Order: sequence, then C-alpha cells, then structure tokens
Amino acid sequence: MLIVSASMGAGHDTVAGELARRAAAQGHEARVTDVLRLLPYGLGTGLRRGYRASVRHLPWVYAGVYGALLREGHGPRPSGVPLARLAGDRLTELVDRLDPDVVVSVFHLAAQLTGHLRERGALRVPSAVFLLDFAVHRQWLHPGNDRYLCLTDAAAAQVRRAVAAPVVTTGPVVAPAFRGPAPGADRWRERFAARAPGRPPVLLSAGAWGAASRPAATARLLAAAGWLPVVLCGRDERLFARMSREPAAVALDWVDDMPGLLAACHALVDNAAGQTAVQALASGLPVIGHRPLPGHGADGVRRMAGLGLSALAPDGPALLAALDAVREGGREHADRVARGRALFRRDVVECLAEW
Repeated sequence: MLIVSASMGAGHDTVAGELARRAAAQGHEARVTDVLRLLPYGLGTGLRRGYRASVRHLPWVYAGVYGALLREGHGPRPSGVPLARLAGDRLTELVDRLDPDVVVSVFHLAAQLTGHLRERGALRVPSAVFLLDFAVHRQWLHPGNDRYLCLTDAAAAQVRRAVAAPVVTTGPVVAPAFRGPAPGADRWRERFAARAPGRPPVLLSAGAWGAASRPAATARLLAAAGWLPVVLCGRDERLFARMSREPAAVALDWVDDMPGLLAACHALVDNAAGQTAVQALASGLPVIGHRPLPGHGADGVRRMAGLGLSALAPDGPALLAALDAVREGGREHADRVARGRALFRRDVVECLAEW
C-alpha cells in the first residue's frame, strides 16, 4: 500500500501514519509519501506556507478561494488537476519502484493526481481515496479513481452523485488508544485539579498550526462561567506564549498524550471538524463547534452538527449553553457519546485488503 498524504497541518499525516501502522499489523507493507514533496520547483512548500498564512492571518482570502474552487456547486470551475499533474512523473516513478497493490490518497490534491493518472492509464495500480472530511468538497472528487471510502453515509451519498466509482462508508481512523482506557488521564486530572479545583476542564483546539479565532476571548468567557479553559496551541509558539499569559487558562503546546488529555476533559470546543474532533468522538468526549475556520472548517463543523455528532455554538451564550447541556450523567451527554462512537464502523485497511 502506498499512502499519499500532505503535510498540511498534522491531520492528514496522522491518518496516513495510522493506516500504515494498521497495514503492518495485518501483515501488509505500507509506505507513506507527501504529495507536496512530489511537486517540483518548491511548489509544495509554497502551497503549505500560503495556506497556513491565509487561515491564520487572512481567513477571508481562504474563504474566497474555497468558495470559488472547492465548495460543491454547479457550472464550470477550475480543477486541481493542472497543479496535481506536475507531481505525476514522481508518483509514477515511486509506484514503479515500490510496486504497491494500491495507492491510497488521504488528501484532496493527491486524489486529483491519482484520478488523473488512472484516467490516462499512467498509473497501473488501482487508486483509492480515503475522504477525511465530513463536508465533501469537489477537489476530493475525480472520476478516474477506483474507489472512495468515506466517514459518513451522507458523505458517501454525495460522492455517489458525483462519480461512478464504488463508495464505502468506513468511519474515521484513529489510533487504538483513543477507543480504550487512557492511562494518562489521571495525571491530567491531577494537574487540572491543582490548577483550578472544582472547575471542569474544557479543551479548546487550535490545530497543529495554532489557527484559532479569538482564543483568549473564548478562554475568558469560559473562565468567567466556572470552567477551566485548556488551550491546545499546537506548534505555534506565539500563540502558546500569548495564552500562557492568560491567568485563568492552561496553555499547552504540542501534546503527545492526546488520549489521556481528551479523557480528562469535559468537552472539546472545536473549530475545524478535523482529526482532533474525531479523536474526541472516539474517546467519548462531546464536541462543540465554535468560531470555525473559514471554508472547509466551517462546512465541516456545520455538517457534524447536522448529523447530531456535535453541537454548533455561533456565539458565547450558545457555547455556555451547549457546555451545560452535555454535563456528564445527562441524557444529551450519553446520546452524543453513543452517536460519536457509532461513527467508527469498518477498518479501512481491511476494506482495502478485501478489494
């Protein structure tokens, strides 16, 4: 299995790594490559830097790009194929060298690339797309790909309307530690209790790049209502330094023990409907969407809420109400946990091996 990921934040690479781990555990060989590194002339680095800058500093720019190029809609619009095809020679050389049985894309530009190559006959092995988003945007979809694997039945239905390839609903992919007892949870609970006794910890996610809208204001709102805001700053040193100066908040940089941290918190306040959100669902932690990132983040947060997997809090009072509604022991908490865990249906690697 050759897995084609992209170093856009950490979510795609996290999924690629877990797929490779599962494949090895089941007796298969798996290799991971980064589609951005396959692009020539430094284009991949430029894409990553441009996307990171836009979502952090110019969100309205990315929202415009998303609306013009990515969001589902009618009429002719630009495709990702012209950019993706620049990586074609390097991918086909890699396939010739590794001789995989299948190429699996976990990023939309990779899906455009494999679909284009399969359609032209330049990729001689089947291509599968593991579509990681709750909200399907059009750059994931290319008729040349041989199979699609989706997180939800709603996403699968949307894919079927666009392409003729077989589509399977598998649910998300997370490491096994998120679905079992978390040994590190007690250490986190002790840390939070020592910092703010009696205040339930609420986790605020800013992603690997620290992309968040007004996290300090959200932290102050939560603290004033009796919660302990715990802010995930990712690898953004400036955000970590800024949130460390917030007296009522706990600022965390990169966290290795995410299963323990999620198990120790009351809820996740999420802005992207990405990998942190699905890890929370696997852990039985309620998710509340608030101040989402533009483009696919906002669409994904709305889609999660529409499926009953999370709550959507458009403002501060709604956020506080949503947190109160999912207090442990209540019916809404139990229902939300059950829906989240039911999302995990099939093992992606087993699906691919049966193909």
